[in-house]
Amino acid sequence: MVSIDTLVAVHHPVRRRIVDRLVLDGPAQVGTLARELDEQIGSISHHLRILERVEVVVRAPELSTDGRTSWWRASTTSFSWAVDDFADRPADQHRARVADRLNAERHFTKLADWKRREAAAPEAWRRAAYSTDSLGRATAVELEELMRRLVRTVAEWKADIDLDDGQEREPVFMFSHGFPSRP
Repeated sequence: MVSIDTLVAVHHPVRRRIVDRLVLDGPAQVGTLARELDEQIGSISHHLRILERVEVVVRAPELSTDGRTSWWRASTTSFSWAVDDFADRPADQHRARVADRLNAERHFTKLADWKRREAAAPEAWRRAAYSTDSLGRATAVELEELMRRLVRTVAEWKADIDLDDGQEREPVFMFSHGFPSRP
């Protein structure tokens, strides 16, 4: 289970972008992160130290060629948790609920950003981007099984991609929510 301190640390907008960048593209210097994320070097350093305290990122000193540059890498690529993981601690459960809402907002902000850019995107990306929804009936156990299958399918899909085949790739974001609903 993820600690509440990890949830709070990761669900800060700048820190989430740092983690996403390190997971997606691998280790980076503080200056590179600042430039790519359009943040100040001091701000990036501050947020990296917070992420280091909860062991989401680690220093990568072996990548420094001059001993002065600070390299960092993600120490984990995913976070699995539920608000109910904190049911025995009401204050932490409240913080987890806030983190859950922030995560959902992040999902929909990314979708809204794509929708703003979609018309100007290359046709191949407009055709490849997708939206799907479905309404059905299931028990809680069956919905949980669907979630496990989706997570497994995405992991297999990512593992099947040969990142060394010379093709140019773009970062892609997928999200899925399944929950009880009424028509």
